[in-house]
Amino acid sequence: MHPFEKILSVCVENIEFEFKNHAFTEWSNFLLNPRRLRGSDFLMRWSQGVWSEQRITQAVNQHGEFFIIPYGPSGTAPDNDIRAFELYFERLEAAGLGKIKRPDLLVFKKNDKRVVMRAVENLGGISELPFTQETDVNMQDILFKALVGIECENSLWQGKLMPDYKAELKPQKRLGGKLGLKKNAVLPTIIIKEEDREPLQSWQNSSGVPIHVWHVFFDMAFGISLDTAQKLISEGYILPTEQVFQAPGGATTKKSLYKIYYQYGYPLGKALEEPKLVAKSITDKNGHILPYVHFEDGTMNISDETLNILRKMRNAKG
Repeated sequence: MHPFEKILSVCVENIEFEFKNHAFTEWSNFLLNPRRLRGSDFLMRWSQGVWSEQRITQAVNQHGEFFIIPYGPSGTAPDNDIRAFELYFERLEAAGLGKIKRPDLLVFKKNDKRVVMRAVENLGGISELPFTQETDVNMQDILFKALVGIECENSLWQGKLMPDYKAELKPQKRLGGKLGLKKNAVLPTIIIKEEDREPLQSWQNSSGVPIHVWHVFFDMAFGISLDTAQKLISEGYILPTEQVFQAPGGATTKKSLYKIYYQYGYPLGKALEEPKLVAKSITDKNGHILPYVHFEDGTMNISDETLNILRKMRNAKG
């Protein structure tokens, strides 16, 4: 699957804008772009992803001890124009780098900002990072200073309103007596895709930079180290869940996910101000209008638990 379609794929159970009882439309006559963007859900997914990464970056950068830069293509790609976003991934694919998996963000000590940003400038700016091999001397300078790589996930949920939030983990027969919740429990989880597990582990091993997964909800966020997640999965505490995803071009695929109970992770932060949901739209070359919900503003703090984890990494690195 093309990386543009992969990154904007939406779980079919979350697709809301489905128009029924309408005559068939030959969508190929209404090309927004080569990926044949079909619906508003994919535009909303794009906006939501951009928003969540910006909230994480803002929360860490404003604290003063650490700072974040985008690193993977989802974070370095244009964030205000879906067409430019797509062309960025077209360029990545043409360069043969579309299938490389890197964490979305990198966290550094604030004191290393000048060194890191000089290396970034030598490469031509943040947007060029995904197009540069990590063997490059400037990329090596960046990775040498990195404390942790962050893989970002997000969900359209108010965590505190989810029915099983704060439910106590109890022994489960399906888990061989290990602690968990009923199979259909609805609570905040930290998601890792099966297709990403090996590539993320490989990147962590080759770079020497640990990876954490940070999952953002509307009102709260949670984190977990990749090492902890891998252990929970390998020991059978978390079983895979299979879901069907649809890409912007219409193709569907089944993917296995690991939904890790937030209790196994650490609180990343809480919303100080929730985002505004703003109505926006784009119009294709034929005049076809696609409305979507755009995420704006909102702020998040970083928990003391997360700051202490980052401080331990900083102290260990020296």
